[in-house]
Amino acid sequence: MALRRLFQLSSLFRSTVTVVLRRNIGLSAVLFNRAKDLDPVQKLFLDKIRDYNTKSKAAGGVVDAGASYQKNLTEEMAKLQRLYGGGDMTKFPDFKFPEPKLDEVAK
Repeated sequence: MALRRLFQLSSLFRSTVTVVLRRNIGLSAVLFNRAKDLDPVQKLFLDKIRDYNTKSKAAGGVVDAGASYQKNLTEEMAKLQRLYGGGDMTKFPDFKFPEPKLDEVAK
């Protein structure tokens, strides 16, 4: 009986150690990849994203958006306001969940 219990604990210990080692190896692989230089395609992609981010902050919204984009945006916002009863469609909704009133149960 004690021998069986010992084998169960050892298998549990082995599986735990295996999971921990897998996670550590995965984490160290990510860290080593970040330490190395990026390949040229990744570097170009990140440079373009950073460039778009600075242009977007300077423009205050979508970069190189013309009059047709603004027209479509206002039409869609008006449609959403008609469908969902108005309000500010650019803001996340504020949910309120009041506490329900419960009846007491007599013992």
